[in-house]
Amino acid sequence: MSDVTRILSQIESGDPSAADQLLPLVYEELRKLAAAKLAHEQPGQTLQATALVHEAWLKLVAPTGAAQTSDNRGHFFRCS
Repeated sequence: MSDVTRILSQIESGDPSAADQLLPLVYEELRKLAAAKLAHEQPGQTLQATALVHEAWLKLVAPTGAAQTSDNRGHFFRCS
């Protein structure tokens, strides 16, 4: 079980500190995905990969600070 999958399982089990452990593990991969997505945008757009990652993270994290339910690492990255 990867660290991401383990932490997602902890989040689902109600561990309030697990979401704080997740971001450092997934941030760089999310940034790479965002940069790849933005590379296909038309010239002149002003959105940056970092801003896209932060927006995705805010959508993935529930108001209580716990990430939304994800089955595993792959599901998490597909949702982001």
